[in-house]
Amino acid sequence: MDVTKKRVAIIGAGPSGLTACKHALAKGFRPVIFEATDAVGGVWTRTLASTRLQTPAAAFRFSDFPWPAGVEDDEFPRHDQVAAYMAAYARRFGVLDCVRFGSRVLAAEFAGASEQEVAAWERWSGNGEAFGDGAGEWHLTVKHGESGETQKYAFDFLILCVGRYGVAKHPKFPDEAGPEVFRGQVLHSMDYSRMPHADADELIRGKRVVVVGSGKSALDIVAQCAVANGSEYPCTMVYRNPNWAVDPNLTWGAFFEKLMTSRLAELMVHKPGEGLALSLLATVLSPIRLLIAKATETYYKALMPMRKHGMMPGHSFSAAMLGWRISVLPDRFYDMVVDAGIVLKRCDSFGFCTDGVVMDGTGERVVHADVVILSTGFDADRLLSGVFASPWFREILVAGPSDTMLPLYRRCVHPRIPQMAVVGYTESAASIYPYEMMAKWVAHLLDGAVRLPGVAAMEKSVAEWERWGKWAKRRSGGFFLKSCIASVTTWYHDQLCRDMGYSPRRKEGEGLLADWLQPYGPTDYAGI
Repeated sequence: MDVTKKRVAIIGAGPSGLTACKHALAKGFRPVIFEATDAVGGVWTRTLASTRLQTPAAAFRFSDFPWPAGVEDDEFPRHDQVAAYMAAYARRFGVLDCVRFGSRVLAAEFAGASEQEVAAWERWSGNGEAFGDGAGEWHLTVKHGESGETQKYAFDFLILCVGRYGVAKHPKFPDEAGPEVFRGQVLHSMDYSRMPHADADELIRGKRVVVVGSGKSALDIVAQCAVANGSEYPCTMVYRNPNWAVDPNLTWGAFFEKLMTSRLAELMVHKPGEGLALSLLATVLSPIRLLIAKATETYYKALMPMRKHGMMPGHSFSAAMLGWRISVLPDRFYDMVVDAGIVLKRCDSFGFCTDGVVMDGTGERVVHADVVILSTGFDADRLLSGVFASPWFREILVAGPSDTMLPLYRRCVHPRIPQMAVVGYTESAASIYPYEMMAKWVAHLLDGAVRLPGVAAMEKSVAEWERWGKWAKRRSGGFFLKSCIASVTTWYHDQLCRDMGYSPRRKEGEGLLADWLQPYGPTDYAGI
């Protein structure tokens, strides 16, 4: 196969798109990245001025590209440092030359075989190969520039790296209780985060701001408003169920992270397709995991004033671990609550009135506001499905009944969608190096080093992950991010390593104890 003649398209130049391109380049391909904005780095190029990583730099990095000397391993880098790191990675490995900025993909359509033919194939792409028999190709409709004309392109393989954070999720309201009745300004946290920093500061300065939600973005926006306005114009956070948000300055956190990212820790939790022996072992060892989680929960409850301020989560820390509903508090968050710069309001539901936000729909609990920012999450499925022209592809990929796992083999390829891969949809504690492992696997698939089983076997594997996802969602009390692999990251990477022909034991040179007890991280996979 002459790889230089194979046309590979990548949609998105965020972290997953950059590493997908880098590893395709390493295999001799010359991909084209279509990026709608004017910079690489994804959400890190358009976020709040105060945004920092939630994981230390040592865990959030590419395997073969260290942070610059000024960033320590235990630091939580600022958003601008992350964006600069991404751009440096793209320059170092020649990725920038492959990017077409200001190019938004409006539609992707597979040509060369009908949907009926594709549905009947027993091998992925017809013959199990990344490029099929050469007859199929993807047609992309791309708009260049804000007012530019659209163009159509043909590619032999498509890699979707669109992420999870490009489509805002808006709550639904009863009649006459929606944003239209409010005299002030309403916007989603995504739109606020994308504003130029000076404009964002101007929007909130000297204003009564209400932030709806209790996730990481809500906490950061509330803190930013409190810093800007203090107690003169306190920022009110309206929320239903607080999540576990921990203080990064507490010493137990770093130890806990290292403890729970070891191979031994994953023996204590059930895994997809684990088999009887490992399932029994996980059942036997799970009390140890629960004990560690309970000790961590007790520690945070003792040292953080969550209960005092009505921020005690209704689910256990163990449940939050499994579904990865854990975030990092902004600096001095509870100090600003004490100083009255932040007001916390818990309620079951909310709506709008002319003067602000009505809690619980009673009309009695009104929070007056000039600006309301809805930090109500993102519709990752809509972002992904919106790429396809085919309703059938949209249906089998994201519109099915599952709310736990995207139906992807090895979290990368759909058994029934040919010549296409997805990189970067999964959630984990530190997503960047799982994205890189996916990119490496896809690059090996492209050059024929990864051999796929038949469609039936791929669908069996997908079903195993789906059953595990349902179990994890039940055990996490419903607090489970779709396609979250946080508790089984090393197990997942083991599968990818075997497929690519590498040993999954990445610490063998350091001894057996190191392989089981030391945390696994990006540098362990640098040789792949």
